[in-house]
Amino acid sequence: MVRKIIVVGIQHYEDPFYKHVTGASAPPAGCGHQRNRSLDSVLQRIPEDMTPTSPEGAPLRIPIEAPAPRLALPPEVPAGSDDSGIHTPPDGTDEERPQPPAAARSRESLDSGNPEDTEKPPDPPDTIVDPPAKSEVSAADTSKNKDFLLRLFESKLFDMSMAISYLFNSKEPGVQTYLANKLFSFPHEDVDFYLPQLATMYIEMGDVADVLRPYLVYRCKQSAEFSLRLAWLLTAFGGDAKRSKATKLRDSILAEEIRPAARRGHHRSQSDASALRLATPTARHLGDLASGRAFDNGCLCGEQCSCGAPRLAPQTQFLSALTNIGRRLASVADKERRNGRLRAELATLDLNLPARVWLPLHQRPHYVLRIPPHAAAVLNSKDKAPYIMYVEVLETDGHEPLPPRLLPPAPPAPHSPPIRHTKSEENLVPEWPVWSLYSALDDVDAGDCWSHDDEELSTQYPHRAPAPDSLSQVSAVSALSTSSCGSRESVAVGAGEVRRRLADATAAPPPNAFKHDPADPSATALKESWESKLARMRSSSPYGSLAGWRLLGCIVKVGDDLRQEMLAAQLLRRLQAVWALERVPLKLHPYEILCLDKECGLIQPVLNSVSLHQIKKQSGKSLRAWLELEHGPPNSEGFLRAQNNFVESAAAYALTSYLLQLKDRHNGNILLDSAGHIIHIDFGFIFSISPKNLGFESSPFKLTQEFVEVMDGEQSDMFQYFKILILRGLIAARKHCDQIIHIVELMRMGGQLSCLRSSSAVPSLRARFHPGRTEPQLQALVDRLVRDALHSLSTRLYDNYQYYTNGIL
Repeated sequence: MVRKIIVVGIQHYEDPFYKHVTGASAPPAGCGHQRNRSLDSVLQRIPEDMTPTSPEGAPLRIPIEAPAPRLALPPEVPAGSDDSGIHTPPDGTDEERPQPPAAARSRESLDSGNPEDTEKPPDPPDTIVDPPAKSEVSAADTSKNKDFLLRLFESKLFDMSMAISYLFNSKEPGVQTYLANKLFSFPHEDVDFYLPQLATMYIEMGDVADVLRPYLVYRCKQSAEFSLRLAWLLTAFGGDAKRSKATKLRDSILAEEIRPAARRGHHRSQSDASALRLATPTARHLGDLASGRAFDNGCLCGEQCSCGAPRLAPQTQFLSALTNIGRRLASVADKERRNGRLRAELATLDLNLPARVWLPLHQRPHYVLRIPPHAAAVLNSKDKAPYIMYVEVLETDGHEPLPPRLLPPAPPAPHSPPIRHTKSEENLVPEWPVWSLYSALDDVDAGDCWSHDDEELSTQYPHRAPAPDSLSQVSAVSALSTSSCGSRESVAVGAGEVRRRLADATAAPPPNAFKHDPADPSATALKESWESKLARMRSSSPYGSLAGWRLLGCIVKVGDDLRQEMLAAQLLRRLQAVWALERVPLKLHPYEILCLDKECGLIQPVLNSVSLHQIKKQSGKSLRAWLELEHGPPNSEGFLRAQNNFVESAAAYALTSYLLQLKDRHNGNILLDSAGHIIHIDFGFIFSISPKNLGFESSPFKLTQEFVEVMDGEQSDMFQYFKILILRGLIAARKHCDQIIHIVELMRMGGQLSCLRSSSAVPSLRARFHPGRTEPQLQALVDRLVRDALHSLSTRLYDNYQYYTNGIL
């Protein structure tokens, strides 16, 4: 009997989320794989005495006429009021006022009206003599319907994925307000995953923006990193409207109008605060790389800033300096000269470090100590100049100060002449010797770069006489100690270290080592193992002895729209989470992508990996021969482990390529890591777009004879395992397809992404999950997809096209 009531209730439930999940007003035939998100499965887990009933033909709706209710903050939020728009009563008010029951308070927030009018009516008697009036039936149905929706929202199954879908589809102000208030109860990492969708709704949906603002302002007041991420997303996805709500919020964040609240119990008067603000050193050097303090905001407060110094400006100036380097590198045609220019630019930037800035790609709190210029390299690109750099950071818990003896010099006194940059940045690009072990700064005459009269700075940066040749320059650099300049690299080494370096230099390179390639200078830097790079750079760093010293990587890309890549990386993380939940051994490697605006951003590099193009060009071997060279003969344990990793990752990216319609799959965009995993990068062409909109790559995914050779041929067990993994991954992804589809559907608003401008993008994505097919039909589908991909003529033609036009093997 209970089951029958459930079916009737669902049949007449006009809910936008249900339509969003199924794509229709009724479930499609044969679709039994929506168990984790369908309302049917949710109702099955609700106790029988809580299951609502509905008369025939009465839709479950919540009429909302009154204004939105007061939002309830989590217990850890201090009482009071601020400019965030979150209203809380004064101290002591809640203790004196009797609180209504929890169910009544929740119904009040959903109803947006008087709680007395929304009390649940008493249960009807067992025997009804006279039928109730129509108005009485309607009021009872409305109350039960609200209770039903409330139980769904407050159940343990209700997560951030369902919340953001309801927030997008619901048109009721009370439901929107309740869901926005519900964000306070979710973990920050769950909300942050959907931050691009929240920012898009804030830009495109005015009613949702009003209810989202309190939460966004609250998070901005808690974290400077969240503030910048939100501001960058509003910049990247915002339109041209200058006075829109999104533009106002972004400008408020960047103008430091939304700041962390003062420490509790601290009651400085307004006059004291004004006097302190006047006495604080001004941040007049922010952005001036010649000053040595380009990323110093002048704050002397330490952990809790109360002087009014800008807390976001140093970070924005730091990232602007990095992206400006990429713009200037694009004007240099020769790739070898680009590397020299890059090292000179980073050497100038390194003079302003350490500073309280960070790499936003990495979640653990840290400060940037230095950027070794000699470790950076320009990546292989025809038109743009993306570059990879390695950054030394100090991990902190927010309390550790920067090393005092290695801080940049203090700013000059007001009466002293300012530091002036007497040598232009163009002249800082000498022809660096390839064999040099020192940074670009060490090869430039210091007396030619700096001119100042401040005695303190002269002590920090002693004047060095011009050296007649490169050997005397090396001798002069060796005489410098690490304490004289924190941004210089220590080059004074002992006799044992000299012997070790000479032995390493004269030893025969390993057979799988890469040689220096002027056409692709980054190949040797990427081939070096991360462990070797980490040990080498720590031993040569003046900060290497610090306990919190870490080495991080970062790719700076300018001139490309990274918003589509950010969406693809988000979908890859969701797919990987689904397969982990369903225990399917498919291996993706999602990496972090951060959009700073519409044409530049930061990318987290994939460590210990090189492209298939670089492998074929450097070694001249096939893919299987390279794996045998790296991991041992075919029957060895190392090779079998690498082969298994290859199959599991190749199957994962094959299915991902089919679902997301990845294009531009040449060998320069496919990596192979040191463990044998295949990793795809560069997701600039997904869904309905392709390079030059030619639609040339018609294959469902890239599968070449080289890949099959690694799997021991088409008749091998590993190849059958490859197809089984694709089938299991498709079945698992179909169960949770609504989580993937509504991420894409939300990003269609505003038409910002060219890959989603086609009206068929979302329906085609849903169709590729094949919700109406049985498992035998899916198995036949996978066999056909693998056969079409392996014998695709377009794949071979596109590889030949890339070879003849761009030299990609």
